[in-house]
Amino acid sequence: MKQNRQYKRFIISGGGTGGHIFPALSIARALLERMPDAGILFVGAEGRMEMEKIPAAGFRIIGLPVQGLVRKFSLKNFIVLLKLLKSLLKAGSIIREFKPDAVIGTGGYVSAPVLGMAGRKGIPTFIQEQNSYPGISNKLLAKKAKKIFVAYPGMEKFFPGEKILLTGNPVRKDLKFIKEKTDEASEYFKLGKEKKIILIIGGSLGAGTLNDAVKEKLEMIAASDIRLIWQSGSYYYESAKQSLDRSTCSNVKLYDFISRMDLAYAIADLVVSRAGAGTISELCLCAKPAILVPSPNVAEDHQTHNAMAMLRQGAAEMIEDKRAVKDLFDEAIKLVSDEERLKSLSEEAAKLAVNNSAELIAAEIEKFVLSA
Repeated sequence: MKQNRQYKRFIISGGGTGGHIFPALSIARALLERMPDAGILFVGAEGRMEMEKIPAAGFRIIGLPVQGLVRKFSLKNFIVLLKLLKSLLKAGSIIREFKPDAVIGTGGYVSAPVLGMAGRKGIPTFIQEQNSYPGISNKLLAKKAKKIFVAYPGMEKFFPGEKILLTGNPVRKDLKFIKEKTDEASEYFKLGKEKKIILIIGGSLGAGTLNDAVKEKLEMIAASDIRLIWQSGSYYYESAKQSLDRSTCSNVKLYDFISRMDLAYAIADLVVSRAGAGTISELCLCAKPAILVPSPNVAEDHQTHNAMAMLRQGAAEMIEDKRAVKDLFDEAIKLVSDEERLKSLSEEAAKLAVNNSAELIAAEIEKFVLSA
């Protein structure tokens, strides 16, 4: 017998980077729109950015001591395994006390112990896989998951086809209407609209290669007819500022972090970025031409797979990380002046956009828990 709409509890686990945190927040908000009385608890990794971002968004979070494995042989991995055991025990305790109706994982190594323990206790689990090439954890967790929400077609080669639902990646709602924000963006960044603008972003944590690519070509950028909005990341900001201060550049706006990404996308003619799944989804939603520089330092080389999926659709261009410092800005300055190519990239990116990902995911989870 089906239950009436009633108070439900959900645990959402994921983090490490904004690419895992922002989808988790979008899903939480979508669940609350459908079930305003729902209880939601986040579980993250101690010391990672979710422990700050989630409370700032108004949600409760509990941290686990889990850490990622060191890829090469290292004695540190014994500590990692010990912390994993502690995390499994703590995750089990959290689940017993909170009594969730479902557990949702959005990626990052913290989701593995949480979804693993939930599956062992017979609690329904759901996976939101952002990448075109999933990591080992999600492949293993998929065996007990009720549904796997994916952003790319063709994921049947990794997951059971009957569990897959193509939803796209949830993105921030403020990105859906950027075409109406160009005047606000010009005022915010103190940039006119008469010059072409390149936006370079390295993800929520910054990217050393992209920053080095800017620093290497600052004089070329100074001599060009473009404007550059440069998000360095807080870790790289001082070094970036010193390089900029030593240059003759007056056409570069440097930020450690851009809080109004909606305005940054609104004003940009071309985006240069890593190829994280969340960023790619934002680029598609905003229909932004992009040059993607996949990070070589991620599990399963998933950023290259993400970028190649865009490349095959004619929705972005790609430069390998090892070529970026030397060639990135030669390509970017050339591309941003090619109106026909920019238009083509924009149109193809827009075809891959999904506008209501979080709502689709929340509706599927709601349907399941109310019929259980």
